[in-house]
Amino acid sequence: MLPAGRRVPRVPARPPRAAPRASGNYARAFARIESHYFRHAGWLKRDDQILAGMSALAGIPGVIVQGRYDMICPPHVADGIAAGWPAAELVMIDDAGHALSEPGITSALIEATDRFRE
Repeated sequence: MLPAGRRVPRVPARPPRAAPRASGNYARAFARIESHYFRHAGWLKRDDQILAGMSALAGIPGVIVQGRYDMICPPHVADGIAAGWPAAELVMIDDAGHALSEPGITSALIEATDRFRE
C-alpha cells in the first residue's frame, strides 16, 4: 500500500528502455540459478518470512532500488520493505523494470554502493 498522498503515474515520463539481450551462456546460467531458487522456494519457510523478520535490520542502513515497472517484484513490495526498515532509503526508478542491466537501476545501485564505501 502506498503512503497517503503518494501517487504512481500510469504513464512513464519517458518510455522504459529495453535491457540489452543476454548471451546464450549467461541466459542459461541465470536460468539454472533461478530455477534452483524456485525449486527450493528461496529457502523461505513462509511467504511472509522476510517482512516478518524486518526487525533484524533495525538500525542498519540500506538502499532499496526499485523499478516502477517491475512485474517480478512489484513496487508495493518495496514499499512494504521500506516501511519495515526505517534506516533504509527507497529509490524508485521511474523508467525501469526488474533488470539489473537497465541503465537507471545500474546507476542507482552504483551510486548507493559508492555512498556506503565512503
